[in-house]
Amino acid sequence: MIHLVYTGSSSACFELENTQPYYAPEPYTVWLDGEERLRGDTNIFSLFDLKPSTQYFLTIRRDSGRESMMQFRTAAETCCVSVKDFGATGDGVREDTGAIQAAISFLPAGSRLYFPPGTYLTLPLALKSHITLELAEGAVILGSTDRDRYPIVPGVASDTDGDGEIPLAGFEGNEMPSYQSLLQASYAEDISIVGRGRIDGNGENGDWWTDFESFPAARPRVLFFNRCRNVNIHGVTVCNGPSWHIHPFFSQNISIFHCFITAPKVSPNTDGFNPESCDGVNVIGCRFSTGDDCIAIKSGKIEMGRKYRKPASRHIIRNCLMEFGHGAVTLGSELAGGVRDLSVTQCWFRATDRGLRIKSRRGRGRDCVVTHVQFDNIRMERVLTPIVINMWYNCCDPDRFTEYVWSREKLPVDERTPVMGAFAFRNMVCTDAEVAACYIDGLPESPIEEVILENIRVSFAKDARPGIPAMQNFAEERCRLGFYLDNVQKIRIRHANLEGAEGGNLLAEHYDNLITEGFEVD
Repeated sequence: MIHLVYTGSSSACFELENTQPYYAPEPYTVWLDGEERLRGDTNIFSLFDLKPSTQYFLTIRRDSGRESMMQFRTAAETCCVSVKDFGATGDGVREDTGAIQAAISFLPAGSRLYFPPGTYLTLPLALKSHITLELAEGAVILGSTDRDRYPIVPGVASDTDGDGEIPLAGFEGNEMPSYQSLLQASYAEDISIVGRGRIDGNGENGDWWTDFESFPAARPRVLFFNRCRNVNIHGVTVCNGPSWHIHPFFSQNISIFHCFITAPKVSPNTDGFNPESCDGVNVIGCRFSTGDDCIAIKSGKIEMGRKYRKPASRHIIRNCLMEFGHGAVTLGSELAGGVRDLSVTQCWFRATDRGLRIKSRRGRGRDCVVTHVQFDNIRMERVLTPIVINMWYNCCDPDRFTEYVWSREKLPVDERTPVMGAFAFRNMVCTDAEVAACYIDGLPESPIEEVILENIRVSFAKDARPGIPAMQNFAEERCRLGFYLDNVQKIRIRHANLEGAEGGNLLAEHYDNLITEGFEVD
């Protein structure tokens, strides 16, 4: 069967129903109204250059001869206008900021702003509600490298007519001044960014990746959405961010479909997609290759967590490919508002440092409760450590090297103590791991409630090299470590297989209950 997962006025995204991670069981051809449009081999495919308010007939012909068909209708719009009508040159030399911003500001609600092929050099742009930006194949929105001309947005602004604050910007779990992001929206709704073009943060050509620790404000993201709702990003490539690429912040109903988010592996903190304290997030059919975590789900550090008590909730990640990042799908470490209702399914991880990665630490707070989280049907290749839960994370905080963070003593439970609930890892095949199959390390005063490992197969590379499975103080290098679990109340291992582990298949300490079935424990 075929499912329509997104439709706009000029593009649509589809998903093939099967159980294979990311790649389709067999290649196929897509026909639209009797005309061949594309060849595909992934579970997600997209169509572009469609007409608004138009009914289409779609046929999928698999190489085996099987066919699937469906009808769909594109959305309506008020108008479509080229950005060149406002004076944009698209020559990559002259700056197009004024022309693009004027077009965004003056077009009516429900309009589509079209970028023909070309390179549109620009300073940061402010988006508004009820608008679509479409980037044609060959169109590039390119961020300027002139940092002095990037406005600095305050973390919060004071209400001069009252006692309140207006939250505007944040980074790494705190409300803080930030350089305006290349495309930024606040308190807006119904925004779409679609097409086969590219949004390029141009991070490698400025000083964004070299001197950022001395900057007066946090680095910009490529796309930043503050307290927005109903945002759809479809098809575009987002690349070379000054820092994170896509950062929804306290927003609702944010979806990215069939996008490619990429930056060099050596680029600093260039996470792919970091929804923070958001509700209703969909990441479907996307490909990531970044210099840090591919996807990092966040809900703030302790001050912001206490202030808003806004968890990351109702997130779906499906049919995605992650490559070369520090972690493929990460929770944290900024989790002070908690995480609930997360589903990660049918994904393929390739050559990331860690696969499914959960990281927290003392100091995230009692509102840091992670619950109703499931990971299912995952394929990993050359992932150094496929599964990590680390409650001793030692990065990104001034006190990260203090005894409070690293002490293995059972400290008193207080308002700073995080809570990790139940986690289920099911139906995973991991080949050529190197460091550890599974590294799960809870706090003695706040052990992880439950870990389920079911239908897990891990084989180690013959040329595996030692490494650090989790970022902790005084961490030891490991190599071909099996299932390691410490400070977990309940451990359930069912139908697991390890090939090439050294020093035993299971190393478990400080648990209350351990059940194994179909798993050989040395």
